[in-house]
Amino acid sequence: METSINQFNELFHLENRDIRTYSPLTLAYIGDAIYELIIRTVLVKKGNCQVNKLHGRASELVKASAQSDIMGVIQPMLTEEELAVYKRGRNAKSPTMAKHATMTDYRRATGFEALMGYLYLTENYSRMLELIRAGIGEDRL
Repeated sequence: METSINQFNELFHLENRDIRTYSPLTLAYIGDAIYELIIRTVLVKKGNCQVNKLHGRASELVKASAQSDIMGVIQPMLTEEELAVYKRGRNAKSPTMAKHATMTDYRRATGFEALMGYLYLTENYSRMLELIRAGIGEDRL
C-alpha cells in the first residue's frame, strides 16, 4: 500500500502539506472513508459471501456507536499526539449528526475518524491498522 500511495501523490502532483493545518472535520471525512475501506477489505478477504451479509456486518462495525466503543478500548493506547488529534475531532462542531446515534457516541466517533484520517494522511498505516485491530478484536469480525 505504501508504494501505491507514493505513486498516488506523484501521479496527481500532490504536495505534502502540514497536517496540523487540516480541520478535524476534514480529517474525519477522509478517516471515515479509509476506516470503512479497511473494514470492507477485511470482511471480503475473510471469505466470499452474499453482498447483503457483507453490508450488514460492515454497517455494524462502522456505525457511530461501534466507533465510540472502539475509542473506549484504544484510548489508553494513544500517544499524546494521537490523543490530541482525537480530542480535536471529538470537540469539533459538526453541522450534522447521525440519525441513530447519541451525541456522545457521534462526537467520539468523529474523534475516532479524525484520528484515522490523521494516521492515513501521515502514512502511518501500521499504527492505524494496529489500533483498528485492537479496537475491534478478532471476535467481532
